[in-house]
Amino acid sequence: MPKMMKHCPVCNSDLIINSLLCPTCKLELRGEFEINPFEQLSEDQTAFLYSFLKNRGNLSAVQANLQISYPTAKKRLGELLVQLGIEDKDSAGENKELLDMTNWTYDKSSRKASDIIRSKLIACGGRAVVHTARGLPCEVVVSADGQGFTCDKLPITPPYRFEVFDVIVDLLIANNGRARKGNGRSYRLGEPECDETTVVGTIAYNYSGKKTGNSVFDPVFALAAILDWADIARNERGELVLTASYKSAL
Repeated sequence: MPKMMKHCPVCNSDLIINSLLCPTCKLELRGEFEINPFEQLSEDQTAFLYSFLKNRGNLSAVQANLQISYPTAKKRLGELLVQLGIEDKDSAGENKELLDMTNWTYDKSSRKASDIIRSKLIACGGRAVVHTARGLPCEVVVSADGQGFTCDKLPITPPYRFEVFDVIVDLLIANNGRARKGNGRSYRLGEPECDETTVVGTIAYNYSGKKTGNSVFDPVFALAAILDWADIARNERGELVLTASYKSAL
């Protein structure tokens, strides 16, 4: 059976259905019947929707399946939402800057915290919303080069590199799987609440290259939320604790 035509072959106007026929008893109904919006999708849109559902919404898998770039996949998703009436054109045009992840690679078997978090963010389309211990939402976005990330609650440049999570996990492993978060807002580097045994202190010493006595920026509330989201460390009150699942994989 040929596929239903959507547009008039003469003037290109939208066609309507005005007759329904039962193939068994030949009963015929006449009128104006609404066309299912899915029937109005183009072949490319139908192929995209099938791939999107098959890959459970993973746009990285969709782009690999259809051999298209990530920006193209995001654009087609927006067009599909508009075509189905889920989104209007105005809101679709408000999409945030697209990330081209075409050439990004990562080791899915790696147990390094940096690789786990990077791969999980890429699988989420390059961005995710995590929540702090107090329930504050934080949007995390992979940087344009794929080597770092930004967070709307961390107004600092350049973007943090994913290696900051390895620094934190190394501290946790060295302290039997747990460490105090510390306080970099009220104390200087080297003081009891901001020394190398705390998460904020080890970030300042071993990631940021700060010296004893320096003032430091305290990003722990957001980094702890990301580690918790990735199931690497539980974001508990005052401390971080490696999860049983992550410890068993080491």
